Amino acid sequence: MARNKQRGRAAATAPVAETVDGGLAELVPDRERPRGWTLLIDGAPQSYVDLDDPAHLSFEYQRRLGHIADLAAPPNRPIQVVHLGGGAFTLARYVAATRPRSTQQVVELDGPLVQFVRRELPLDGGARIRVRSVDARAGLAKVQDGWADLVIADVFGGARTPAHLTSTEFLAEVRRVLRPDGRYAANLADGPPLTHLRGQIATAAAVFPELALVADPTVLRGRRFGNAVLLASDRELPVAELTRRVATDPHPGRVEHGRALADFAGGAAPVTDASAKPSPAPPASVFR
Repeated sequence: MARNKQRGRAAATAPVAETVDGGLAELVPDRERPRGWTLLIDGAPQSYVDLDDPAHLSFEYQRRLGHIADLAAPPNRPIQVVHLGGGAFTLARYVAATRPRSTQQVVELDGPLVQFVRRELPLDGGARIRVRSVDARAGLAKVQDGWADLVIADVFGGARTPAHLTSTEFLAEVRRVLRPDGRYAANLADGPPLTHLRGQIATAAAVFPELALVADPTVLRGRRFGNAVLLASDRELPVAELTRRVATDPHPGRVEHGRALADFAGGAAPVTDASAKPSPAPPASVFR
């Protein structure tokens, strides 16, 4: 794919930092890609952006979300996407680059972070990306029924997903804004004994009939803390093609669905607003 030259810092030369609502935001340059930057919040990596090549996805979980965006519709067809959690707008930039004329809404609570990223790593002026600085669930409530082809949830506060974004009530709102054949994808983080991940699978299963989970096999076996991407829909999912793509990633993952995914959930109970808790905090060793 041809590189899409954008406005912004001419080259990644030195880190840039600013205090935002979530802590200390830092943009750290990539020495191998002239306009590549990693966004960290209080030392925890959040996003990676290459302004010259927004279709480049560096983080493992973002590559998997990219596969899901690729499979959301036939190639090059514009889609409508809601991003819950903005970070450096990596996935919104990706969709804009790979599916021109797509319409996207980004909901990011941290207003100072939004301003910092937009100033240092500007969005393409021609991209149809609207950014709202409100709570993810409040922003989702403003989206009209049946508007989205894809809803992506990648929300972390202090490296934990807020409790109110883990419940059946929240997922009912997601389902409301999706088109009949729309899909929901969530970046989840958990470690042994995977209680949170199993609970999120059960919660999604209470709202959507079709589910798939993508993760590193070591995470699924409960050997380390890591990310998993949960995919849900009212319609059949492209499991075979997703499996093929994930298997060819630099760090191959595994796709679970159907009976195997139900067995993995192990009888976990769906989470409701009344019982919801934030996702577990990652061990300090994860970011070393």
